[in-house]
Amino acid sequence: MRKLFLTLWGLGCCLSLWGQNKLRLQQGWNFHFAYDVRQKLNNPVINVPHTWNAGEVAAGKMDYTRTAAIYTKTLPLDSAWKDKRLFLYFEGVNSVADVFIDQQWVGNHKGGYTAFCFEITSFIKAGKNPLITVQVSNEYRLDVLPLTGDFNVYGGIHRPVWLLVKEKNCISPLDFASSGVYVTQQNVSEKTADVFVKTKLSLTDPSRKTEVRTSILDAQGQTVAQRKDPAGTDQKFTLEKPHLWNARQDPYLYRVKTELLVNGQAIESQTEPLGIRSIRVDANEGFFLNGKKLDLHGFGYHEDVAGKGSAYEPVDYLKDMELVMESGATSVRLTHYPHGKSWYELSDEKGLILWSEIPLVGPGGYTGMGYIKSKALEDHARQVMQELIRQHYNHPSICFWGLFNELKLDYDDPVPFLKELNQWVKTEDSTRITTCASFLDRDTFNEVSDVIAWNKYYGWYGGSFEQIGSWADQTHRAYPAKPIAVSEYGAGASIRHHQENLQPVEPTGRFHPEEWQTAYHEKNWEELCKRPFIWGKYVWVLADFGSSIRTEGDQDALNDKGLITYDRNVRKDAFYFYKANWNTTPMLYLAERRNVLRQQSVTMVKVFTTLKEAELWVNGVSQGRQKADDLHRMRWPGVQLKPGKNTILVKSGSLEDTGVWHVVSPVPLR
Repeated sequence: MRKLFLTLWGLGCCLSLWGQNKLRLQQGWNFHFAYDVRQKLNNPVINVPHTWNAGEVAAGKMDYTRTAAIYTKTLPLDSAWKDKRLFLYFEGVNSVADVFIDQQWVGNHKGGYTAFCFEITSFIKAGKNPLITVQVSNEYRLDVLPLTGDFNVYGGIHRPVWLLVKEKNCISPLDFASSGVYVTQQNVSEKTADVFVKTKLSLTDPSRKTEVRTSILDAQGQTVAQRKDPAGTDQKFTLEKPHLWNARQDPYLYRVKTELLVNGQAIESQTEPLGIRSIRVDANEGFFLNGKKLDLHGFGYHEDVAGKGSAYEPVDYLKDMELVMESGATSVRLTHYPHGKSWYELSDEKGLILWSEIPLVGPGGYTGMGYIKSKALEDHARQVMQELIRQHYNHPSICFWGLFNELKLDYDDPVPFLKELNQWVKTEDSTRITTCASFLDRDTFNEVSDVIAWNKYYGWYGGSFEQIGSWADQTHRAYPAKPIAVSEYGAGASIRHHQENLQPVEPTGRFHPEEWQTAYHEKNWEELCKRPFIWGKYVWVLADFGSSIRTEGDQDALNDKGLITYDRNVRKDAFYFYKANWNTTPMLYLAERRNVLRQQSVTMVKVFTTLKEAELWVNGVSQGRQKADDLHRMRWPGVQLKPGKNTILVKSGSLEDTGVWHVVSPVPLR
């Protein structure tokens, strides 16, 4: 046991209660770019997750590196594994991976945002520590999603890697890299719920008696139901008066523990989440959870953070989740690809409703092929969708499967394939709702999925803020039986750009004032929130992210529509507008605080708050009290500022917020 512990410690691994040894291969990887002609390569030692593009966004690099690279690592073996089965499990390699053991090819996987697993038992040679080699490419290909899009495809082993050590008979990790256990719920109500459990096994020693024992545990770990059956039996449970998973209000989780028994002894166990809930969408009233309306509002969310790109660790997911929860969001759209396992687990625990989609993207408003009628492309779309569904099947937070984002009709017509894909999804999972995100104002995609959503940018890419409301009304009248949502709406903003009088902004220009973004969201939300038939409202986007096609705002290669900066250090004003509207927790925020150098001596002071009223003080002089309006704003018009330094204080009870503004060249208002 001591020898095994020291071996694992040297690997930089940890043990997990998957019912087998699950060893993280994090440290000690050698890295170099492929096809290098130099005789002596500089092979830095890195940890995974890793991407070779991590620093390119901050450098404003437009033509980011899309190439091939090689990772290698020697795997020290333990004698205790002699009669075990060994598997390499990759949570995500972007975007094409070829895996080798001792220069022997093991397998290939296409797609950077879903997991894959290879058994390597037969490649291991007695007495030799094997060399793992992974060749990775994020180069453009017409048969690998995503084809194009307004985000970067960061190359590398950008999610964790594990060694699984299992018995000869085991719960299979080879069913599209799923857990091997699928939990389906039906006939859910406050009175009862049916739960079905299917377990996929891999049996290399069928002579031994194998059984499956499954237990349902409540949140305190107490067994509420249990049964034991011969291997291969689909198991059914009926729970009386189940405690329902009720989103953020009460994200109650049961656990399903499945044990593989050989000759009566448990040799492996797998534990899966169970959040019992029912979902539906009504064309007139929106989304319903457990028979009650739930307003879905939140963000699109990219896995992309300054200095790391998409090479997330659990701490990065946790930080982003804390921001989402602080905002008061009830739902998140995972754009435009399956996200890392940690996000789904956190969403189950926190009670978020998720829309999870495959990277069948674009080209939207950009150059590129988009969808083409290619068997290889369609096969890959099915593969990624199947991996997404099977790997994340048991997460109650996932309520929507997304088929595509912003497909155009410039080349082959995608509709026949999308209809086929939608029906195919229903054979994989009939319990969830299918959706898609279109940006075409026509009925082209209306019959593709169960519900539909549109990406709309009135007041940013042309038009005016209030048009979002008239568009929604017209669309609802045109398709009264089709549930509709807004999958994206947003505007760019730099925290270093400001304007005192609102003036229309050129979206592709260099000046992206924060005040325009805030005004955009104030009016768009005002229009959207009073239309209950809109089943989901998704701000674009939670945080700024890398996009090599962008030459706008204050930084190249960055999409600045986020309500939080790329480094996650600054919440923009619009974030606090939504925090005031989506929460009841007491808060008080002075807007336009970063516009510290002003020319006008008379201004309006604006505050976002959940409180009923507050008092404003300027340079120690009260400017009176204001009551919050329906959008949780307080506004003091005609406030006089003096030349030079001005101290702004807004206060209500024990809460206060302050700012300092300087009038550098007063311009009297006429």
